[in-house]
Amino acid sequence: MRVGAVVVLLAALVACTGRGGLFRDYEYEEELYLSLDGRATVYVNSSMAALGALRGAPFAARPNTRVDRQAVRDFFTAPGVEVAPVRTSRRHGRPFIHVRIDADNLAQLQATKPFAWSSYQFEKNNNAIEFRQIVGAVPTQVPEGVNWTGDEAIAFRLHAPSRILDNNSGARVQRGNIVEWIQSLADRMRGVPLTIEVRMEQQSILFQTLSLFAATLVAVALLFVGLIWWIRSRAK
Repeated sequence: MRVGAVVVLLAALVACTGRGGLFRDYEYEEELYLSLDGRATVYVNSSMAALGALRGAPFAARPNTRVDRQAVRDFFTAPGVEVAPVRTSRRHGRPFIHVRIDADNLAQLQATKPFAWSSYQFEKNNNAIEFRQIVGAVPTQVPEGVNWTGDEAIAFRLHAPSRILDNNSGARVQRGNIVEWIQSLADRMRGVPLTIEVRMEQQSILFQTLSLFAATLVAVALLFVGLIWWIRSRAK
C-alpha cells in the first residue's frame, strides 16, 4: 500500500509538471510589481523564440544558439529605466532569458520599445486605486527554426502593493495581492488584445501589517498594565 501511494504521488507530480499542469511552463511571462507611488519593476521570463516573435527582438532562436546577454540587456535598455544583468536558462533544450527592469513610473515603462505594446493607467478613484493595462497587437513573425505545437501559453502576473478588491482575471487572488492572466501564444500572435483590470486598497500591505503589529503591542502592554494594577490592588 505504501509503494502504491508513492507511485500515485509521483504520477501526480509528473502530471502537474507537464503541459497544462499545475506548474505550467510559459513561453513568455511578464511579472509586474507595483508600488503605491507609481514605481514599477517588471520581470520578463521568455524563450528567445517568443522574444523574437512577440517583441521583434533581433536574436537567433535556434536551440543551439548561444545567448548574447549584453545584447538582450541593450534591447531592454531605454531612458528612464534600469536593466539588471540578464540571466539565462534552458528548457527542453531551448534558450530562455530572465530580465529585471526598474522604472520610476509606468509612463517611462510604456515609452520603451519592449513594453510599447501595453498602455497603463494607475490612479485613485474614490476609496480605491485602479490599475488598467491593455496589451495590444504587435507585428509578429515566427522565427526560423521554431516548431511550436500550438498549445503554448503566455502569462501576465500582477503583484499589487495592497490588497486586491476586485479584478477581471477570473482567477483566484494569491496571498491577497497577486493575480494572473493567461493567454494562448496563438492569440497573442494574432494580436488578440488582453485587458487587465484591478482595484486595490490605498494602504499598502506592509503598512497594514505594521499597524496590526503596533496595535497588538499596545494591547499586550495595556494587558500587562492592567494585570499589574490588579495584583497590586489585591495585595493592598
